[in-house]
This record gives sequence, C-alpha cells and structure tokens, in this order.
Amino acid sequence: MAQVLLAAMFLMAGIMKATQPIEELSQSMTWVNDFSAGMVRFIGISELLGGIGLLLPALLRIKPIFTPLAALGLFIIMVLAFIYHISNAEYQALGINLILGAIAVFIAWGRYKKAPIQPKA
Repeated sequence: MAQVLLAAMFLMAGIMKATQPIEELSQSMTWVNDFSAGMVRFIGISELLGGIGLLLPALLRIKPIFTPLAALGLFIIMVLAFIYHISNAEYQALGINLILGAIAVFIAWGRYKKAPIQPKA
C-alpha cells in the first residue's frame, strides 16, 4: 500500500513539474524561480520515472530489483529537496520531505530485504 501511495504522489508531482508552464508552477512552488526551466523539467521527469519504477517492475515482475532502486532514487530526491529547503530557511517544507523520504527508504528496504518480488520464471 505504501508503495502505491508513494508512486501516486510522485507520479502526480512529476507530471505537474514536467508539463505545466513554469509561470503556473512558480505560483504554487516558489522554489521553481531559483532553478532553470530545464532543471525543473528534469526534476519532474525524475519523479515521474521514480513513480513508474515503484510500480511497473513489481507489477510485471520483470526486473523487480528496479523497484527498490527507484525507491532509493526518490529518497535521494527528497534528501536534495531537504537540503535546498534548509539552505533557504523554508522549514515548513521539511516535514513532507522527511515523510516521503522515510517511506521511500521503507519501500527500498522492504522490497530488497523483507518482501522482495520474485521475477517471472
């Protein structure tokens, strides 16, 4: 369940950052103004691919090792976001970074050690 919820969060966020005009994004996400449009799109595409990586390998059972790797990638995104928000004294944003990062680590651990998904035979 955590895997599906985290994937949904990052799929929605990734689609938004990858497709919405930068001017619209900057109204709800002030950090967008500190980065180039290309970087914002890169972050969005990375989140989108991470969300897909949480679901497809596990669902299709094709290279399911990519599921915990996708979770680790999303964790790294959250660590970088956490660092950015601290450096800009945006402390109100840290909670969501911590929560999403913790869920990502939990999924990575769970799908690697606790309940790995076996590939198709």
